[in-house]
Amino acid sequence: MQQLATGRLSAVSRGTAFESRALETLKSLSMSLTRVGGKSDGGIDLQGWWWLPSLVDSQDSISSTSTSTTSASASALRSHTRTPGRRRIRVLGQCKAEKKKLGPRNVREMEGVVSRFMAMPRTFDAQSSVHPQPSSPEDSTIHQPTQTDLVAILVSQSAFTKATLLQAQSSPIPFFLLHLPDHSDFQTSPPSPATLLDPDMQNLSIGSAVWNPALGGRSGLLKGEFELRWEWDSRSSKSSISGTEPAGRPGLWFQGTKLKSWVDGDENLSLANG
Repeated sequence: MQQLATGRLSAVSRGTAFESRALETLKSLSMSLTRVGGKSDGGIDLQGWWWLPSLVDSQDSISSTSTSTTSASASALRSHTRTPGRRRIRVLGQCKAEKKKLGPRNVREMEGVVSRFMAMPRTFDAQSSVHPQPSSPEDSTIHQPTQTDLVAILVSQSAFTKATLLQAQSSPIPFFLLHLPDHSDFQTSPPSPATLLDPDMQNLSIGSAVWNPALGGRSGLLKGEFELRWEWDSRSSKSSISGTEPAGRPGLWFQGTKLKSWVDGDENLSLANG
């Protein structure tokens, strides 16, 4: 009985640790999220906001300079002009710290979670911490979300099956799938040649981040203006295989320029230089 209780506690601890890791990774993409716990969480593990440059402000800025600048100078202007208005998008997320590959059932389950959330009365918005109201004149630069400005996120410790990816790609709901593999088994030392021949080791993944057309496509929520990349740091590539550092991480790019992490409360919403 004690061993069973210990096993359950260990599973809970692993799940909590993975959620914390997911929160930190998503924060680097300008998401301010919190954990949701309890029996009444509605199938939601993470909730909050995704803070992105306003597409309206961006297009206005580009249009106003297009008649007097070349495309190259317009690109430079995008990186150094005034701070753009902020757009916040609701985020609902689930974290799965499982060993087996994540199947399409999880996408369908998340679609149900989103549908129930969207069907809630609008009075719920005013009472929920996920839907903060403007509290100062500065908030006038924040473009308030509409009922449809919502992204569903699945963060998995195991890889997604092909069927899962296809299910998400065909969903009308904006989906973001993030694979953060666990390399903790190899943290103490690099794997030996014999270990590299092990089938389990050969399946060791470097992670991935993908979104569907309903989110990143030209007709999607982000209008094709953003790009999601899995980025490697060449200085840490050798240690990454041993698990001492994450094997890369997702990066967000806007109109050809990498975005710095920004959440409400930061002084500036800016683009990374270089």
